[in-house]
Amino acid sequence: MTRNNILMKKIILIGGGGHCKSCVDVIENEKKYKIVGIVDKKNKNPSLLNYSVFPESYLDKKLVKNNHAFITVGQIKNYKIRVELFNKLRNLGFKIPFIVSPLAYISKHAIIGQGTIVMHGAIINAGAVIGANCIINTNSLIEHDVKIGDHTHISTEATINGGVLIGDKVFIGSRSVIKNNITIGDCSIVGAHQYVKKNLNKNSLKK
Repeated sequence: MTRNNILMKKIILIGGGGHCKSCVDVIENEKKYKIVGIVDKKNKNPSLLNYSVFPESYLDKKLVKNNHAFITVGQIKNYKIRVELFNKLRNLGFKIPFIVSPLAYISKHAIIGQGTIVMHGAIINAGAVIGANCIINTNSLIEHDVKIGDHTHISTEATINGGVLIGDKVFIGSRSVIKNNITIGDCSIVGAHQYVKKNLNKNSLKK
């Protein structure tokens, strides 16, 4: 065992689907956490990418001491599962870090919330504020002074231009572009390849 492995903090991943595989790759590359297992409600396979998969009953208070946990369930249209898991982990007392790929760029003047993951190739520029439990997916661009609420997913190669305000529980589809200074209300969905040039109210659907 190397010195780096000894210093790495233990982390449990919650959710064993396709998004989990992408998260595993980021966590392995970040080299801050040692994955000790994956908890999956369906628990169809005994392992994922050589990590043991456990049933939901494994998520017990006995595991809380000195352990971190991270939500690796994806979010396309339904944000509720990620919100419920986030609240459950906090109530159990797990430490929930934010995870940043070493292949992403984060300005030192940006703020990243608890439980958020920033995937490979993403760029977050100065003055941006990202909420808790968000997914900033592969090659997405978050420009200066953007504010993103909690439990929001910015999909692959989406572009969020300067000064945009995005609420809680929002989904922005792949390769969509949000014009500068636009506001997108809570619980809205923007499909893939969309250009948003007008404000969207709460619960809006653009596809």
